Amino acid sequence: MRTFSTFEEIEAAAGEEVGTTDWVEITQERVDQFADATGDHQWIHVDVEKAKDGPFGGTIVHGYLTLSLVPWLSAQVIDLQTSGAKLNYGVNKVRFPNPVRVGSKVRLVASIGSITEIPAGRQLTLKYVIEIDGQDKPACVAETVVLLLS
Repeated sequence: MRTFSTFEEIEAAAGEEVGTTDWVEITQERVDQFADATGDHQWIHVDVEKAKDGPFGGTIVHGYLTLSLVPWLSAQVIDLQTSGAKLNYGVNKVRFPNPVRVGSKVRLVASIGSITEIPAGRQLTLKYVIEIDGQDKPACVAETVVLLLS
């Protein structure tokens, strides 16, 4: 876990990889719960029998489920203890270069992008790569933006 207490500490780490999480298995139960929460019940995600004959030989994880793991996983490697509130501001870029087969394990690699001053505090970009155990290509590459309010 990498802890940052000041804006200056974050600025000093710009461009650095700051942590890698442990592997976490993505189960069919989690995929089904995500499908229920979002209404995305496409067979490639939830129909185990039909997906066996599909392009991936089994069900795959929703891309947005993979992306939704970012806050939980990043909290395991980055602790922003600056004094003000922290707000999700947006996502600059997200790509899903490789599908995650259900039952696979994934982990997150986090890096500090840049930090810039804004009237209310700082704007921080964080770069994330979600890797799949045993695969060369990542499941997800994302750059998020967080507002660190003074």
